Amino acid sequence: MHRTDTVDYAIILEGEIWAVMDEGETLMRAGDVLIQRGTNHAWANRSQQTARIAFVLMDGKR
Repeated sequence: MHRTDTVDYAIILEGEIWAVMDEGETLMRAGDVLIQRGTNHAWANRSQQTARIAFVLMDGKR
């Protein structure tokens, strides 16, 4: 798990990946978008295929 002081946009471009948060996990597939604001999180690729993600991080305040 890690945390950033940013507002993050994660756009899933290819494959699938699990977004792991303090409270729960969400399976994300191509076309899904996750927006997070300084939360603890991790990523888990539990498949055999490549997961390609575009990230946009913008400075944020706590």
